[in-house]
Formats: sequence, C-alpha cells, structure tokens
Amino acid sequence: MNNNYCLRRIRYILDFSDSKMIDVFAQANQTVTRTEVSAWLKKDDDPDFVECPDIMFATFLNGLINDRRGKKDGAQAEPEQRLNNNIIFVKLKIAFNLQADAILSILALADFRISKHELSAFFRRPDHKHYRKCQDQILRNFLNGLQLHYRHKMEPDELFQ
Repeated sequence: MNNNYCLRRIRYILDFSDSKMIDVFAQANQTVTRTEVSAWLKKDDDPDFVECPDIMFATFLNGLINDRRGKKDGAQAEPEQRLNNNIIFVKLKIAFNLQADAILSILALADFRISKHELSAFFRRPDHKHYRKCQDQILRNFLNGLQLHYRHKMEPDELFQ
C-alpha cells in the first residue's frame, strides 16, 4: 500500500496537526520540516506531492508507537529500509495496543470479516509456514475500521463486544 495514503489516513484518524506530525517523527529521533510533512500529505495528483520513502514512514510508525505507548528503555528501534503491509499492520497493532479480538472488531466495523487464524498469519515471521502476505484490501479495511472507531467517538465498550 502507498505510504502517503497510510500517512494521510493515520493523520486523519488521530486528527493530528502538522505540529503533531512533526512531533511524532521527533519521538523516533527524526527531524522533519513542515514542508516535508506537507508534501507527503498532499494528494497524489497535486504538483507539490512527494512520495514518502519507506524509511521515513517506518520512522513515523516507530514515533507513533513511542507517542501512544511511551518510549522503551534503551536505544530507539531502527526503522526498516523496506516496508510491506505486514510490517505496517504490526506497527499499527503495537501503536494502538490491539489484541486479535480488537482487530477483528475493528475490521468488522468496516464490514470485513476474517478468522482469528487468518489474522494471526499476518503477524508471523516471513519464513514461518503459515505466514501470509497482508493484501492492500485488508490494510485498507483495517484503516477504515480505525477511522470509524476513532472519528465517530465510539465508546470502548461498543468496540469490544
């Protein structure tokens, strides 16, 4: 999935300002300018659009984890050079502190249903025999479900029924 699309969606879901976006990058020890962030958040057909590199999006996700869960003791995690949907999904799962049942509930909000076993395959090591690549449709539905949950101010009890 496109890094810029995910970055825009996460920003909208959490209602982050430009300053907050810069702060999230800073949480992962990365300095970015408002101009860089603005260019990454532009629509794909905008003349000022700049593609967000994998390493910068991975840095943002690491910063999001630090922002939402607190920094761990020790060195900051190194951002991945190459991202795929599975890595993005894992980082979002960690950032939002979600267990399998909560993820399935979030996917259900977007009218997308998978089994717990199918879900666990996305979080396995790539060399595991039950590993499965996370397709764009699944990550897109997960982001849609997060948006429905966070932007529509659902009560926590509604999500975890």
